[in-house]
Amino acid sequence: MRIDKWLWAARFFKTRSMAAKACEMGRIESGGQTAKPAREVRVGDTLRVKNDAAEFVVEVLGLSEMRGPAAVAQGLYRETEASRAARAAAAEMKKSAATFDFLHEGRPSKRDRREIDRLRGRIHPFNG
Repeated sequence: MRIDKWLWAARFFKTRSMAAKACEMGRIESGGQTAKPAREVRVGDTLRVKNDAAEFVVEVLGLSEMRGPAAVAQGLYRETEASRAARAAAAEMKKSAATFDFLHEGRPSKRDRREIDRLRGRIHPFNG
């Protein structure tokens, strides 16, 4: 079975063309080598899949020509424990990363400029 069809059926990508494009961009590895869209996938193969959501390392458990429900699609592969732990760690880092939300649009007010100067370590001439 073609790897792009399998990735689509296993619901890693929304369309088969997106799966093929990911293969062409080198985001899919099979056995440590980048996989082309027409590469054959077999039961027992280990794949490294990088998509918009995360990076997965999975073992192929089954093949399917048709895209079915998510519950069926999850039965086509088994994610490794190391991959699951790495995804959880990445999600935690992303969650704890500092976010910068700007409250105002346009130019900063006088008060905002003073706050920016204070944060950057600049000494304002009127505040000593």
